[in-house]
Amino acid sequence: MNFSEKGLDSLLKEEWISKLEENTYIQKMSMNNMIMNYLVTEGFKEAAEKFQQESGVGPTVELSSLDDRIRIRDAIQNGHIQEATDLVNQLHPELLDNDRYLYFHLQQLHLIELIRTGRVEEALQFAQDQLSEAGESDDNILCELERTLALLAFDEPHKSPFSDLLHPTHRQKIASELNAAILKMEHRESTSPRLNNLLKMILWAQEELDKKKVKYPKMTDLGSATIEDTK
Repeated sequence: MNFSEKGLDSLLKEEWISKLEENTYIQKMSMNNMIMNYLVTEGFKEAAEKFQQESGVGPTVELSSLDDRIRIRDAIQNGHIQEATDLVNQLHPELLDNDRYLYFHLQQLHLIELIRTGRVEEALQFAQDQLSEAGESDDNILCELERTLALLAFDEPHKSPFSDLLHPTHRQKIASELNAAILKMEHRESTSPRLNNLLKMILWAQEELDKKKVKYPKMTDLGSATIEDTK
């Protein structure tokens, strides 16, 4: 882009969008490829199939290869942690043996499910038998274990300072962590969707412009690509 005539700090919203829309076809194709990459990387098979039909963009892998990752992700998001762990061990037996943090996070999720369903004695026994040794050898794991067990101190754990552990987003976080580990094990191109990296770059660029007090049409909502007028 060449903004030399008026200067970056005096650009109007319309001019900014006009510049962004130059070479629209190339940008649209690039964006479609990034969307397909996101759907494949995150394991959204049905969405990828529909998007392929609508956009004409093909996936870089056979969509059938997503099935195992989808089953594992769904099991975690439904709170069936042991089922997910068994599926991982069937798919890549060495994965959890070689990644103790990932294995701990799955065990932690199982402990959280025990607490969520009120099985206090079973939760304490599981923590003592399966997690105490890991906590003794690693301060980070110990801290996470203590936060998890602290849920037992509250009659309503979902209202406690540690309630984030009970939120569905925590399951999603671990599901994404496991998904990335499986992708890495299977030697895919990347374990992080390129679309995520683009959004991070947009946020970084805007932060740098804000630091320099540059006036520009800012994207205020990444989800809807809302751009505000220059201030």
